[in-house]
Amino acid sequence: MPNSQDSTVSVGQCLAWSAQLEHVSDSARLDVELLLCQVLDRSRTWLYTWPEKDLTETQLTLFKKYLERRAQGEPLAYILGQREFWSLPLEVNSSTLIPRPDTELLVEVTLECLGNSTQTQRVLDLGTGTGAVALALASERPAWLVQGLDVSPEAVALAERNRERLGFSNASFTVSDWFSAVSKQTLYQAIVANPPYIAPDDPHLDLGDVRFEPRSALVAADQGLADIQQIAKTARQFLAPGAWLLLEHGWEQGEAVRQVLTELGYDKVETRKDYGDQERITYGCFGGDAL
Repeated sequence: MPNSQDSTVSVGQCLAWSAQLEHVSDSARLDVELLLCQVLDRSRTWLYTWPEKDLTETQLTLFKKYLERRAQGEPLAYILGQREFWSLPLEVNSSTLIPRPDTELLVEVTLECLGNSTQTQRVLDLGTGTGAVALALASERPAWLVQGLDVSPEAVALAERNRERLGFSNASFTVSDWFSAVSKQTLYQAIVANPPYIAPDDPHLDLGDVRFEPRSALVAADQGLADIQQIAKTARQFLAPGAWLLLEHGWEQGEAVRQVLTELGYDKVETRKDYGDQERITYGCFGGDAL
């Protein structure tokens, strides 16, 4: 990387700096392209159309700061302040987990379980974070009323900003420690959650992007199953007859989560595999025939 005394640096030269990121990223070139797009407010196509264009001093300073943050392992989404989920551009920050592609399966299965009915359905999203799952569901089913809950006020504020920017009036977000703020009189047709499910001693917590994500959103006791067990037990009070509970979990936890749901009286318990062919979503209905 040129030093601070370099007078001019072109787009093409900046693209060549991707080698600085190869130790932290399997997509170093793409990372640099996206960082440049952010700094220059241009498309990736523009970068390759005008590789000879020089960055201004201000642009170069900002790009170097971004590059250094990424070289230290900070997730690209936190640097850019945005991540796409379900084709929705979402603001992200370090108060929440970064939405991941595998979590889109949670949206898919929920849509399948509740079907294409145009009737109003109430859906609760526990541990909503950025609001990704809640907003994806709201975008697909305008008649649904989707409520997202999170114990973090910062996360709820972030989810609300995403909702306002995307314009979904059928979603709302509230600060709540799991079900603590939910009215006992309200029943839902589906409750979905991507709760903490990593064991406290899991070595992966010290690797990759998760090093920068909030531990409270990642780690659960009892080999990562404590929050899943609590949610599955309490959810029964808030599910309409035949409604669905859908849980994301670790790739080795499918059997354990199926056992939790079955022992708590859920029916039609199944597990779906993610795009990497790993068990990822387990779900079941409670209190009667599935809706």
